[in-house]
Amino acid sequence: MKKKNRFPYLIKKVFFNTKVFLLMSAFLMIFFSCTKKTSEKVIPVKQNSITIGFSIDTLAIERWRRDTDVFLATAKELGADVIVQNAGNSIDEQIRQIQYLIDKNVNAIVIVAKQADSLTEVIRNATSNNIPVISYDRLILNASIDLYLTIDSEKVGEKMAKEIVKRSPMGTLYLMLGPKADFNMSMIKSGVEKVIHSSPLHIGEVFYTDDWNYDLSYNQMISYLREDKIPNAIICGNDSVANSVIQAISELKPDANIFIAGQDADIVNCQHIVNSKQTVTVYKPITELAKQAAYCAVRLSKGASAEELSLINGTINNGYSDIPTCYLEPVAVTKENIDEVIINSGFHSQEEVYRK
Repeated sequence: MKKKNRFPYLIKKVFFNTKVFLLMSAFLMIFFSCTKKTSEKVIPVKQNSITIGFSIDTLAIERWRRDTDVFLATAKELGADVIVQNAGNSIDEQIRQIQYLIDKNVNAIVIVAKQADSLTEVIRNATSNNIPVISYDRLILNASIDLYLTIDSEKVGEKMAKEIVKRSPMGTLYLMLGPKADFNMSMIKSGVEKVIHSSPLHIGEVFYTDDWNYDLSYNQMISYLREDKIPNAIICGNDSVANSVIQAISELKPDANIFIAGQDADIVNCQHIVNSKQTVTVYKPITELAKQAAYCAVRLSKGASAEELSLINGTINNGYSDIPTCYLEPVAVTKENIDEVIINSGFHSQEEVYRK
């Protein structure tokens, strides 16, 4: 029998083993190289990443939707993310949502409070977690807040009352305010009283619109009119309350000459002014207020104290301590200056205001 030549087989085996060896060597080199690089690699992290919680009692009102939009846009420009929580007009839900923001370990919380004195405990939780809290346009009472940003509500009341006094030198004034839980209402009332105490006007009725439920203010005004309780003037807690009052008057006493004041410069109420259904609204520079709130939230998130913020121009005692405060100036808007204040500023367009 002829002996089989094994040489080609040995060559193939050596070649195969060499190939395996080279492949294994390459694999091990890559493995150890990657392992070394991984242990030394710095994982990219946003060192300045900031998340702000924005807790608002409701977005059903035109004014608060505008505030929120400006706040979000400004925070984004400043490199911050925002978690918006809408409590839907519920105190319990707002407390739960603020605790959620605390549990999410946000860097700061901005709050439009549903009820001024309802947040003491949950804000204590925020403070214990070193999360600064900004009270936005509604003062939070009896709590350790870091900052209060607002349009001076006492001056809002003064400006509304001054415009009414110009036109109604004597008679009865009704106050159709928002809920008592909104501390701004007591400040507006104080501003009104400061102006009219030396005038021939006197306050006849004071009504508080619980939960900003405009059906309540409408029904109450209907009730007054059916009882022939017709005042010379009405100062309202905001423009939506004023709108409900105007609706009631239009239905039952369309010929009554009643001077009406509101605040926020809502588009419908600006239309009421140019159509002589409403006497005055108070324009509040909410675009600037929302921008300042976003700026302050970012600064506090980065470790600044409220006292270091250049925009602070006062303090207010909230029952817990004196709170650093930023006050912005309100402006009374009438038919005479609505173009200058509202249209020229871009708050509303001429087409919107003068729409028939």
